[in-house]
Amino acid sequence: MAVKRAGFTLIELLIVVVIIGILAMIAIPKFQNTKGKANVTAIKSDLRNLATAEEAYLFDNNAYTSDATSLTFTTSPGVVLNITNATASGWSATATHPASYPLTCGIYIGNVPPQPPATVEGLIGCQ
Repeated sequence: MAVKRAGFTLIELLIVVVIIGILAMIAIPKFQNTKGKANVTAIKSDLRNLATAEEAYLFDNNAYTSDATSLTFTTSPGVVLNITNATASGWSATATHPASYPLTCGIYIGNVPPQPPATVEGLIGCQ
């Protein structure tokens, strides 16, 4: 008598591998988009924290500062923050993340020229 073996054939295994490959091709771009959104959120969060730190510095010293090391806040990993203008009556800054390049966000507050891409005082603008 012939003994029947239990198991998968090579064709069945190849079909499963192809299906898993197709699902991976669909899922990977969605995860990369999520990572980009996280970087944008980190940039915006750091600019909001900078605004709070600048206001605290103004309260203590009657002027804004362009020296980020004199402020009591830390940036998120990878975020590059640049205070471009600071006077006694206003300040402006830009921020970017190397993984989200060429995305740049900006903010300005007070009596300073608008910092592109920000166009409304106190609101973070990104481009």
